[in-house]
Amino acid sequence: MSYFLHIFYGIIMAYFGLISPGMLNMTALKIRIDKGENESLKFAIGASIIVFLQAGIALFFADYFANNPTIIDNLKIAGIFVFFALSIFFYFLSKKKIESNSKTIGKKYFLKGVLMSSVNMLAIPFYLGLSIYLVSVNKIVIEQPYILLFVFGAAIGSFLLFYTYVFFAKIIIKKVSFIATNINIILSILFLSLGILTLIKVLV
Repeated sequence: MSYFLHIFYGIIMAYFGLISPGMLNMTALKIRIDKGENESLKFAIGASIIVFLQAGIALFFADYFANNPTIIDNLKIAGIFVFFALSIFFYFLSKKKIESNSKTIGKKYFLKGVLMSSVNMLAIPFYLGLSIYLVSVNKIVIEQPYILLFVFGAAIGSFLLFYTYVFFAKIIIKKVSFIATNINIILSILFLSLGILTLIKVLV
């Protein structure tokens, strides 16, 4: 059961971490509209492989922090600011108009997924922050084989999210602005809540 939970938390973290319409999601959607499902799935697989590596890097650092309690205490304080910053980020993102007609360049869509996911600078800090939070509330264990199961779940979660965009492409592309605004507002409230909860834990 514990093995399954680590996969589950990895899936949930990646799925909801990527759910907001952004560069990767909208590219997968555009490839689906322009080139078809097979090409968009190649892109999704390439991007998901990088998520696996990014989550692995995040867990590596989380393992180091978990073995240094004084660092964890400082990170909890830093995490408060990170969660509040993410809340503000997603709030302003909800006000931004999302363009769904970005051009897709090139034909090597698997490689395109790898490259575009690699330049996603928010991925590792995001996975690191949430994994440390999950460790602090005793939801995940930072040791093998749990680390591998967790990052495997993250890769699955990211692929499922991309596939959601691919499968519902024609619906999403018509309502992308509405979807983006509401999802980003929800994420803003979520991170605000996590920031407040972490603040309470530090103060109590």
